[in-house]
Amino acid sequence: MKALSFPKSHRLLRPADYGKVFDDVQLKVPHRNFLILATPNNLGHARIGLIFSKKNLKLAVQRNRIKRQVRETFRHQTDYPDLDIVVLGRQGLASLDNHAIRASLTELWQRLKRKHQQSQPSRANSSRPAGRGTG
Repeated sequence: MKALSFPKSHRLLRPADYGKVFDDVQLKVPHRNFLILATPNNLGHARIGLIFSKKNLKLAVQRNRIKRQVRETFRHQTDYPDLDIVVLGRQGLASLDNHAIRASLTELWQRLKRKHQQSQPSRANSSRPAGRGTG
């Protein structure tokens, strides 16, 4: 069985990495408690960044618990497209238990993959020149 790891290469580390995602959001997956923003990268694997504010999660214990759940569900998803992903927390997260958080995140990861697959053919079609075919 393959060991599930979370190396530094799979994390957004620098402010410029986060800025790239915020400046060029191509996929947005909203949820009542989360917002996922993503943009393609050329690294061959997905990277994730987490943003959970004190405004929405007052205690550090709460913020750390949620971040741990997000990282864990991200590690268990194996077939990610090449995306830079930012997960933002919204109001009401503190009241959810771990099982509800995991279920929500698993659903969100699936929706992100579906949206990415749906956006791929449209990009391929848009690269073709407009106009009528030959003949």
